[in-house]
Amino acid sequence: MTVIVLANCPAGLRGFLTRWLLEISPGVFLGAPSARVRDILWDEVRHYRGKGRALLAYQTDNEQGFTFATHEHTWHPTDHEGLTLLRRPTSPSPSPTGDSTAPPRQGWSKAAKQRRFGKR
Repeated sequence: MTVIVLANCPAGLRGFLTRWLLEISPGVFLGAPSARVRDILWDEVRHYRGKGRALLAYQTDNEQGFTFATHEHTWHPTDHEGLTLLRRPTSPSPSPTGDSTAPPRQGWSKAAKQRRFGKR
C-alpha cells in the first residue's frame, strides 16, 4: 500500500500520478504499485512538484508496518527509540496584532458582552 499526499503542486503532476494511483481526495493518492514503480513515482514527484510539498507513506517490514518520506515539508521524520515520528517545528502562537511578544488581550469580547448583557 502506498499513499502520496501533495500540497500546492501542479495539476499535471496530479494527472501523472492518476495513471498508477487512485486520487481519493484532492492531492491524496492511494495504490499498491511495486517498489520499483513507487520509487520512480517518488522521483517524479520530487522533480515536478513546483513550489509545493509532498509526503510519501508506504508499507514495509518494520515494527510500525510502514515508513514515510517528506519533500520540502516543514514536518521532518525523526527516529525515536526505533519508531519514526514526524517532528513539527515549534512556533509561537500568533497574537491578534501580529506581534508574537504582545500579551494576550484581557476582558470580554464584543460578542460575549452582547450575549451576556443583551444588545444595547
